[in-house]
Amino acid sequence: MILEEVKSGKTAREFLDVARELYKDDPFWVCPLDQDIEAVFDPKKNVFHSHGTCTRWVLKSDDGKLIGRIAAFINEEKAYQNEQATGGIGFFECINDSEAAKLLFNTASNWLQERGMKAMDGPINFGENDSFWGLLIEGFTTPSYGMNYHHPYYKKMFDDYGFVTLYEQITNHLAVKKPFPERFTKIAQWVAAKPGYEFKHLETGKLEKYAIDFAEIYNDAWENFKNFVPLDTKGILESFNKMKIVMDEKLIWFAYINGEPASVVVIIPDANQMIKDFNGKLGIIEKLKFLYNRWKGVSRMRAVVMGTKKAYQKHGLESALFIKLKEYVLPKNQYEELELSWVGDFNDKMLAIHEATGATFGKKHATMRKVF
Repeated sequence: MILEEVKSGKTAREFLDVARELYKDDPFWVCPLDQDIEAVFDPKKNVFHSHGTCTRWVLKSDDGKLIGRIAAFINEEKAYQNEQATGGIGFFECINDSEAAKLLFNTASNWLQERGMKAMDGPINFGENDSFWGLLIEGFTTPSYGMNYHHPYYKKMFDDYGFVTLYEQITNHLAVKKPFPERFTKIAQWVAAKPGYEFKHLETGKLEKYAIDFAEIYNDAWENFKNFVPLDTKGILESFNKMKIVMDEKLIWFAYINGEPASVVVIIPDANQMIKDFNGKLGIIEKLKFLYNRWKGVSRMRAVVMGTKKAYQKHGLESALFIKLKEYVLPKNQYEELELSWVGDFNDKMLAIHEATGATFGKKHATMRKVF
């Protein structure tokens, strides 16, 4: 086998082509856009390079056929928050060959250990955990935009190498036209009518204002979770701007109590339904098709993130946000499904909200760790 570190345009293209080769006969796989993958490794487009480092490799058979790939990275802001310094691996793809998988894992492991790491998490992203995060272990159906899709045999490769599951990531699905449970609806309507409670959808002309509100809510809601790193307004605004190409501002809702930002849900139309036939490319023809597909509309949405400040987590705000969302979505008669992705199995409160809406199980990913 031939292993090459990605250091040229040729190897960068091969890194992208590995996935196309391995999934070419899989009817469920949707090729991520090449530009999205490349952006992860571009210091000009990924702010994580300002406090971290990364590299990647391509694996070929002796006759030059693409058979695997892996990336390794160190996020200095998170690496030392664990019991042992922990780096990450991601974008792992491999033919069904244990020796090939072992070579890829060993290569990433050695690179991380040479830089002082004592463990590695994977498969994760050199970025926020809303995309390219976790190993798919249940629900091998068409993924939504940004969600990892893998061959079922990958789990054994990770297990055999000594990875242990840190937590499972639960994705549930909500049938949009199915009525909410009666109790859920009553609570939501009662909350929405309370004095001082206000609900607003995002306005693209005021992105900076809503980025500030989002940061305030998110950082308060998540600060007690292990290894939490606060989000800054600049990074959030960057994410909002990236979303603009598919964003429907009336799918992103904020709740305020006496003017204070209290809760948020960020939902986007599923771009994978727009790019399914692009095979990762986004040339002039694909851009025209994309514009047409966006105009035509898609049938699935993805809830990227939800959060409520700790002081308001038992106020039923999430229920009211879902009701506001449904008031907009139902008359459009366009969307059929809302994917609630993803929630860690440690987040009992959010999983309870999923259950209260009547959502059903969709997929399960695993975030895993290998201690050296």
